[in-house]
Amino acid sequence: MKDIYILAIESSCDETSVSIIKNGSLEIATVVLSQMDIHAKYGGVVPEIASRKHIENITIVIEECLQKGSMCMDDIDAIAVTYGPGLIGSLLVGVMAAKTISYVYDKPLIPVHHIAGHIYANNLMEPMSFPLIALVVSGGHTDLIYMKDHYSFEKIGGTLDDAVGEAFDKVARVIGLPYPGGPMIDRLSYEGHDTYSLPLPLDDLSYQFSFSGLKSAVINLVHNEKQRGNMIRQADLATSFQNRVVDILCKKTMRALSEYHVNHLVVAGGVSANKVLRDRLKALCEQNGVHLCVPAMCYCTDNAAMIGAAAYFAYLNGRRADLNLNARATDILK
Repeated sequence: MKDIYILAIESSCDETSVSIIKNGSLEIATVVLSQMDIHAKYGGVVPEIASRKHIENITIVIEECLQKGSMCMDDIDAIAVTYGPGLIGSLLVGVMAAKTISYVYDKPLIPVHHIAGHIYANNLMEPMSFPLIALVVSGGHTDLIYMKDHYSFEKIGGTLDDAVGEAFDKVARVIGLPYPGGPMIDRLSYEGHDTYSLPLPLDDLSYQFSFSGLKSAVINLVHNEKQRGNMIRQADLATSFQNRVVDILCKKTMRALSEYHVNHLVVAGGVSANKVLRDRLKALCEQNGVHLCVPAMCYCTDNAAMIGAAAYFAYLNGRRADLNLNARATDILK
């Protein structure tokens, strides 16, 4: 079978990224231009600034990726792009760039759901085997997804309110840590002890998650301690909070693997970089005979390599878009 080279574009939030992926598994070249330093001063991503920076950078990043891969557009078989979900202004920049390239060079256009991209980041590590359970943990999502084959997505559970990454960032802000808060809590937790009494969020028999109550518990605890004149022990609170989050993620994930009779787990999304979560899942999977795959750190956060990996299997399944493709701020994975 002929090798398929896909040029993929990802611009769903504050990273402008372009990648060339061969056969859904081999990264030829990737360029990621992050805006993290720009948004850090605001304590979070400012959508208007993000979209303006994408406009400034998209052409430069595309050209740099082609140069890095020593390829030209004649070598590319298809163009892939994240069409959603994400920040609508940011998505539009990537979608318009992809549609323009597709039209000018007469290349097939492949639409990719952002969460499908995160899941297929694992295919860059090793070939995905089925059936599997995917735990998607990011700033905007906390989902458990059952896959019986490529591009077969059955959502069996998700967050009812805050996504796990969102909860990390909000709690970090409350306890006085800088943006981005998730990595800061993860690092700080190794210096602390689980000494604060916090609830285990939505500890029931469903596969749903809820982190707003845990977040509120932290806010109330901090407020009450300040009212009493007590100093917050940042490291201990980071440890206590993170342990509750990891406990419930692992508990429901392992139950899903058992009840769906699956012995293959993939983890996806920015929070998959969390070391405590990775270590806990690794130990549990070894104990229960489950094969675990987690992305390399460079594939955890938003990047176009994961979009190119997902696009290859969409391409094989005949998924195509025409020039009417539009960005979607929200969209169901299917």
